[in-house]
Amino acid sequence: MRVRENKMAKKLRAGEVVVSTKTNLADPRVVDLIGLCGIECIWLDLEHVPNDWQVIENQIRAAKVHGMETLVRVTRGSYSELIKPFEADASAIMVPHLMSAADARQVARITRFHPIGRRPVDGGNADGAYCMIDFARYLQQSNEQKLVMVQIEDPEPLDELDEIAAVDGLDVLFFGPGDFSHAIGAAGQPDHPLIGKARQRVADAALAHGKIAGTVGTLENLAALIDMGYRFINIGADVLCLTEYFSRIAAGVKKIVKQ
Repeated sequence: MRVRENKMAKKLRAGEVVVSTKTNLADPRVVDLIGLCGIECIWLDLEHVPNDWQVIENQIRAAKVHGMETLVRVTRGSYSELIKPFEADASAIMVPHLMSAADARQVARITRFHPIGRRPVDGGNADGAYCMIDFARYLQQSNEQKLVMVQIEDPEPLDELDEIAAVDGLDVLFFGPGDFSHAIGAAGQPDHPLIGKARQRVADAALAHGKIAGTVGTLENLAALIDMGYRFINIGADVLCLTEYFSRIAAGVKKIVKQ
């Protein structure tokens, strides 16, 4: 028995593109629906969404039914907050607001087993097949199969970007344009030149150090992001789909039924 193969990690390490979609809703049936549509990775969230661990665990189970990989954005708390998604068998975690090279080294230390880091060991959860995987094999394969993503979404880490990208144990540098725009005083200005420069710098640093560049995008700019070097790209969210669809219904009803 072995740790579940991470198809997303395999594709990304081969230089292929993986596109995810984000869910803000807690019901595992939403994940089930998204999986039925053929999406290959679902982004689950703990940073900004009032989910609990049981919700996340059930959403991961729903994704696995369809062979869909899962990314869980964690909160910046104790080591337990970072590694619990792995133990629930998430494919990847995303650590928000990485601020420095020292921060990057600490993330790697917490989330990776020896010889890279000192992630606390259990093995009695879904990722370790409830202690049915050989202990040494579990440690080795977890380091191989689980992805660690860190978000570059502030100006401060740009000063140490190459040092951050060189940290062993980190897989993906994920540029977050929303928070970055807010941090530089250009909130809601996606075309601001400083955002474009930062996005390119993150992609270049990732490629230079053998890491994967990730960000958010749209169908309209997907090709451009790929040309920049990005390989993991999130497009859309369930709340955007729902608000667009129901707003269109409401507007259409008002045109037909004169209110």
